[in-house]
Amino acid sequence: MFDEIDKKVDSSARKRNNSCMGKIYADLHLHSTCSDGYHSPEELVQLARNAGLQAIALADHDNIDGISRAVTAGSDVGLEVIAGVELSSQWFQFTDMHLLGYGFDYQDPYMIRALAEFQEFRTDRNRQIVEKINQKLQNENRQPIDPDEVRKLAGGTIGRPHIARALRQAGYVRSNDEAFDRYLVPCNVPKRYFPADEAIKLIHGSGGIAVLAHPPYVTRDHAQLENLVVELVKLGLDGIEAYNNGSSLEDTDWLIKLARRHRLVVTGGSDFHGDSGSVITVGKGVRGIKVPYQCVEEIKAAVKKRRHPGDLE
Repeated sequence: MFDEIDKKVDSSARKRNNSCMGKIYADLHLHSTCSDGYHSPEELVQLARNAGLQAIALADHDNIDGISRAVTAGSDVGLEVIAGVELSSQWFQFTDMHLLGYGFDYQDPYMIRALAEFQEFRTDRNRQIVEKINQKLQNENRQPIDPDEVRKLAGGTIGRPHIARALRQAGYVRSNDEAFDRYLVPCNVPKRYFPADEAIKLIHGSGGIAVLAHPPYVTRDHAQLENLVVELVKLGLDGIEAYNNGSSLEDTDWLIKLARRHRLVVTGGSDFHGDSGSVITVGKGVRGIKVPYQCVEEIKAAVKKRRHPGDLE
């Protein structure tokens, strides 16, 4: 897959970027309208190009529908686009642990079928959430929000941030945080999760590698986190997202050392959704976090090793 992408990337853009290797950056955690982001895959590519990035990964929640669009748009402007996905996962007491998949075959029928079932559940879940919110609004003598308007705001797959935006536009709340506190949390419908072993197996089965997303959101206890990583490595975990919005500089350093101790790749990303007023932009996370292009090279090497374990190069 990476060979195909490399061929599509404009050679002049690669030469231009390679002339300043110390300043090449990537963003390996972006969300589009195919899950709960506010920008289309094509718009994300343009934002990344404007930000001077060399590579991005579209990593929508339990959804790979936007990857081919991003790859095509990337090839038009000389931007490397890596297939990505963020799977909702759980492992024993860790009930909302996200695993990132990279470098897999996004046309693999097994992957497509597995995620299609998730998308059906997600659609029904969001419908139920809107119904519960409208019941709450009715109890407050307020007009319900229109599901069709929420779909228009989403421009694709509806996510809870889009429902929050509809509540803001209706004048019922002043911010996303208030929307979640007053409506989305009380009216929540439980999510569905992949068991971690099944999620890793799904990613590996499609030729990709599995990475633990934003570890501080799983647990901030370093000892507990390392024990979890040890368990996940036994299941086939390939990497850790060390550059993430939940980590301080010290946390990132510790996560990099944790990855090296267990021979895991290091990745990172902004987790950009495009929320209005957010300090997060494409290519730059909280506290100005930027991801070195070396992370892309580590992903490529790990994908190659997983597909061709006998190749030592």
